[in-house]
Amino acid sequence: MQRSIEEINEKIKKNKAIVFTAEEIIPYVEEVGYKKAAERVDVVTTGTFGPMCSSGAFLNLGHTTPRMKIQRAWLNGVLAYGGLAAVDLFIGATEIPDDDPANRIHPGLFKYGGGHVIEDLISGKDIFLKAVSYGTDCYPRKELETYINIRDLNQAYIYNPRNCYQNYNVAVNLSKKVIYTYLGVLQPNLGNANFSSAGQLSPLLNDPYYRTIGIGTKIFLGGAQGFVSWEGTQHNPTAPRGENGVPKEGAGTIAVTGDMKKMNARYIRGVSVMGYGASMAVGIGIPIPIIDEDMIRFVTVKDEDILAPVVDYSMAYPSNKIKVLSYVNYRDLRSGEVEIKGKKVPTASLSSYPIAREIANTLKTWILKGEFLLTEKVASLPGVESGQGFYPLKIRSERIK
Repeated sequence: MQRSIEEINEKIKKNKAIVFTAEEIIPYVEEVGYKKAAERVDVVTTGTFGPMCSSGAFLNLGHTTPRMKIQRAWLNGVLAYGGLAAVDLFIGATEIPDDDPANRIHPGLFKYGGGHVIEDLISGKDIFLKAVSYGTDCYPRKELETYINIRDLNQAYIYNPRNCYQNYNVAVNLSKKVIYTYLGVLQPNLGNANFSSAGQLSPLLNDPYYRTIGIGTKIFLGGAQGFVSWEGTQHNPTAPRGENGVPKEGAGTIAVTGDMKKMNARYIRGVSVMGYGASMAVGIGIPIPIIDEDMIRFVTVKDEDILAPVVDYSMAYPSNKIKVLSYVNYRDLRSGEVEIKGKKVPTASLSSYPIAREIANTLKTWILKGEFLLTEKVASLPGVESGQGFYPLKIRSERIK
């Protein structure tokens, strides 16, 4: 059985498409089998919502009178990058204020950062802009203080260089002291285990070899329609894989973009992580077209079939020598307790499975209503055959410490 994107879109336009979420498709296939499911089902929707640090936004402010070539700028006290054209700025999700009062209470407890600025913009709040410049003949203005609102910006769009990690670590701490990481606070002596993935709902785990997801794929991004724009940074398709092609560690990633003016702050939220800094939780959903029976086999991946590597963050991240202690599956992780090194360890997720489910269902509704058509990818992401891996920085001088 072969089915094209064009054929699926024709059914969507006529409101005749059969659509399941990645959660719903599992019991359905158990009931009817792979062959019948492949013949009947057109699309399976996925979803994920959690902190994705490699995220940010481009903003075009419009020109002032007299004109100004912004050199440095702050949005609600958070530094934005101005090394672009005159009034283009980029604000990163993990950028932090020069002086956050919360940091004086607890070092590393930043209550507000770039991700919060982006959330506030999408929410329609006024943002205080401070900008400075060295001044030129064609851009003479040197200082600016004003309020901006997303309604008044020429363009405001998300551009996230690395989202939707295809599987990820389970973080633990084998040391004798509390440590603070981007996966949250880790208690000593294997006191807890933190993870961040939507597991069986996660987009790239439902298309492990990137057969349908590629550059140009239309997606749900932050409550609006967006696109996959490139492979994500640290894209690592050659990571070890288990049964049915499921990676056993962080593997593929995607870069994504979309119009902030159409987004919903429910699905783009600023995040504060104690002892680490700021981040941004991003909601992404990707439709998986069922082009053949193989795709049905991929989209029925279950939490119990997805293994995540357990990593000691007290050693691995300071040293950059990552050693996998063991593997645990997402069914057990979501149960609230797993066994690691013979000890029962409580677990917690930084990603929200209920909101991931909500995203998958919202995308399903858009498709059923004919409001969301699928796109053919214009180019593939590097796959296993590319030999592309993820490599540490080669330090070429001992003077760099």
